[in-house]
Amino acid sequence: MKKIYYILLAMLAMSFTFTACSDEDPFSTATADDEPRILDPIFPDRTNGQLPVIATISRNANLTIKLTVTPADHTTISWLIDGNEVQTGTTLDMNLKAGTYGFKVIVSTEAGKSTYREGTVQVNPLSDDPWAIDKGLERIIVPGTKALLYGDNLNKVKSIIIDGKTITDVTYITSEDGNYIEYAVPADLTEGEYRVIFVDADGNEYGANKVNVSRSALVTGGADRTNANKEWVITGINLDQIASLTFAGQAITEFTRQTATEIAIICPELGDGEYKLTGKTKDGEDVQFYNSGIIVTEQTVVVSSETVLWQGRHYVSWDLPDGNPNKMFNLIGKDVFASIKAGATLSIHYSVASEDAYHQLRTTSGWWADLPGTSVIEFSEGGVKEVQLTQEVLDKIQAEDGFLCIGHGYYVDMVTVL
Repeated sequence: MKKIYYILLAMLAMSFTFTACSDEDPFSTATADDEPRILDPIFPDRTNGQLPVIATISRNANLTIKLTVTPADHTTISWLIDGNEVQTGTTLDMNLKAGTYGFKVIVSTEAGKSTYREGTVQVNPLSDDPWAIDKGLERIIVPGTKALLYGDNLNKVKSIIIDGKTITDVTYITSEDGNYIEYAVPADLTEGEYRVIFVDADGNEYGANKVNVSRSALVTGGADRTNANKEWVITGINLDQIASLTFAGQAITEFTRQTATEIAIICPELGDGEYKLTGKTKDGEDVQFYNSGIIVTEQTVVVSSETVLWQGRHYVSWDLPDGNPNKMFNLIGKDVFASIKAGATLSIHYSVASEDAYHQLRTTSGWWADLPGTSVIEFSEGGVKEVQLTQEVLDKIQAEDGFLCIGHGYYVDMVTVL
């Protein structure tokens, strides 16, 4: 009996102990010296070195993100959009106009330690909004000149705002190449990157992404390939500022033609191969070259015996409706083929459209009939399709309204003949 009594006393003491522990308030063991960590949400990683898309929303929805961090009691949180701090604290809640934005959140401790996450935010326009797409290099603009923007619902645009400057000299133009607006770039714009704001007749404002204002001599086309001993035409902006070009070690100071948007020279007598091109402006600055999305001061040029018939980036897909210009590639007229002698080789340089799962290329006459001796090719990476231009092929092109590339899921980048 006494033994049972002692057991009951022990159990009672234990119950008091547990009750006392449960009544204590919870407390944090984290200190200001701990490494800061973002616990939630989990941000996506980079893909092939590219910043991830943090969020995709419509422009009538707010960008809302709430962070859980540690050490929570010893951190400050800063939210940045396009490099500018827009909010502090654990929660971001803001509205953005349509466009693509740089995003970054920085978590810092009292001890000076920090961590961050970054990416992009895609804000999509509504279906009826005026909106500008990227068609080429039209977003590189020069102060005091005219510039273009392609897109949708552009007839609603009555004025444009760039760097706080309102532009009312805006003209809406329709064309087979796509509808666009032409506008006067303010002459007093300084160099830099600025967001574009569209304004409609009621004063409503719409995002249209960014433009890059440049006063530098920038080559944007024609500098990657040429033929020896022939006129070589290079295009770009501010090219009237160029004083000299150095190509394959040879200094060129005399040009057959030179304007703000074009410069032409006679290519030196060189064998087929790759050579370096640089240049200097009248102010002694380096000429810049737009190369695969980046700007460089030295351009690699291919000198080839081949003649370029067409160069650009033209998407082809059989999924598109009749009348759509990207249903086919038909940008080389049959008159061009009329001057080509039988026995030449036509080379079609193509690249895959990554958004499409299947890729096929065929070469036909304007009547969609396969050219003699050609075949359908299927591929998963870019390459070159060669077509032997026999007299039979050339006759068919003339008799059946020209030359086409058809198929699905690829871009025609260049067509040459040798």
